[in-house]
Amino acid sequence: MAQTTKKPDAPAYPAEKASQGEIILKQPWQRAVFIGGIAAALLLPLIVLAIAR
Repeated sequence: MAQTTKKPDAPAYPAEKASQGEIILKQPWQRAVFIGGIAAALLLPLIVLAIAR
């Protein structure tokens, strides 16, 4: 039988460092792509529902 090796447990990571970070959008095109992606995620289901009727 193959012997399995167990990896050692990872060290504990503080919750403050594991929390969500901030989104850094330095360039105008980065902001446009980000906002466009959010808008597409919100509008696409509405468009699909409108077409399906």
